[in-house]
Amino acid sequence: MALAPVRTVAPAETPVSLAEVKAHLRIDAAEEDTLLDSYLAAAVSRLDGWSGVLGRCLVTQTWRASFYEWPSDDKLRLPLAPAASIASVKYTDAANAEQTVAGSNYTMAVDDLGPYVRLATTYVLPALYTERDDVVRVEFVAGYGAASAVPSAIKTAILFHCQALYERESDKRDRLMAAHDALVAPFERIGL
Repeated sequence: MALAPVRTVAPAETPVSLAEVKAHLRIDAAEEDTLLDSYLAAAVSRLDGWSGVLGRCLVTQTWRASFYEWPSDDKLRLPLAPAASIASVKYTDAANAEQTVAGSNYTMAVDDLGPYVRLATTYVLPALYTERDDVVRVEFVAGYGAASAVPSAIKTAILFHCQALYERESDKRDRLMAAHDALVAPFERIGL
């Protein structure tokens, strides 16, 4: 069992820039930049990270997944995709001291349920401290990479969401959000 993950390093950029939002909306002036920035933040947060509907990280960011115990099947399931790398696997030993698992004792893999850390079958699981919920911790990097690597369907959906927030007519807003939903549907979190 796992606790909710925590983002430890935020993305350096958004999947879509303010300039791209303004070009999409055909806005040249700067007087609405603050408003459009807030729309962009809302559109991205609806999709990105743990609270996003996709269960994915869009632009590279670092997260910590915490677990109550060692897994019974040698797999520490990561809550976000796409996982790029594992920064560390740490645990709190029976004496309440933090320990780091050597990189040779685990690998990262992906199956139909998503990314996970596979502990080596030769790794003897140490005893854990029992008075702590986050006794096993995995720090991992997730995301498609830079903004340019985010799938175009997701980037277009973000632009449509910004446009829907900017739009004054409700029927146009509804059509834009329907298009948004259709674009992100193939990327949505399933079965996690």
